[in-house]
Amino acid sequence: MPSLASSHCHHPVVHEGNPLAEQKTRWAVLLTVVMMVAEIGGGWFYNSMALLADGWHMSSHALALGLSVLAYRAARHFARDHRFSFGTWKIEVLGGFSSALLLVGVAGLMLFESVARLLDPSPIHYQQAIGIALLGLLVNLACAWLLRDDHDHHHGHDHHHGHHDHSHDHHHGHQDLNLRAAYLHVLADAATSVLAIVALVGGMLWGADWLDPLMGIAGAVLVAVWARGLLRDTGRVLLDAEMDAPLVDEIREVIAELPGAEIRDLHVWRVGQTQYAAAMSLQMATPVPAQAIRERLAIHEELVHLTIEVSAD
Repeated sequence: MPSLASSHCHHPVVHEGNPLAEQKTRWAVLLTVVMMVAEIGGGWFYNSMALLADGWHMSSHALALGLSVLAYRAARHFARDHRFSFGTWKIEVLGGFSSALLLVGVAGLMLFESVARLLDPSPIHYQQAIGIALLGLLVNLACAWLLRDDHDHHHGHDHHHGHHDHSHDHHHGHQDLNLRAAYLHVLADAATSVLAIVALVGGMLWGADWLDPLMGIAGAVLVAVWARGLLRDTGRVLLDAEMDAPLVDEIREVIAELPGAEIRDLHVWRVGQTQYAAAMSLQMATPVPAQAIRERLAIHEELVHLTIEVSAD
């Protein structure tokens, strides 16, 4: 069956620079890494598994923050490199997948050590461990303040195609998604620090020595859950498992408005946090130019790369 129209639309897919966010994230990485080393070292030296678990949990967030900084730098460095036809966003995704694999090993090590301490308790230097945990909580709160997003706005627009109206509201707020993710990471780590403090205070005041290794087990489970979620999310992107995304149904709705149009083949994949690429093959009784189809699909601003092939019945 002859192909009557084939059209490609490719806008450069790059991370937009955000120097202020990159600077904030770099400072957060520095503070987090320093505190992570202090908590892991303190937990090991003072025999506190809760503090050790908090330190290892903080390491997962240090990795996440570091990946955000690397993503900013890679985006700038390779922005005009023709080899990256769909941009450099997946550098961050690949780094996240690799760090998640490491975190699975860390969680296993934490679990083993905590169970060993639960079965064979060691004396804990509670006052020193509590002091380090409190300092860690303060660092987490400082990072959360540093990474807060002060900008948010909303705008909407309507698009009219023939007798069909399409209305899309976009909550942009010029919000940096890397910055938002980093903010949520430090808030989660602050919650872990609170749990470690509770375990240490409980052990010191009521002699509940089992609370500390128990909190170490809880921390190991938390790190494992975080690693599992990271493996799931990054693996989904790396394997282009996006055909259940809402955008796919929205593309089908637009094509369904065309008279006698049938989708023979459709592929959609992510090339950024909120950016997608698509390739489709259409069969039409009365073919229309591919450019006209692209104009209809232009209502979806997240669709930054589009390949269309139109064939006659």
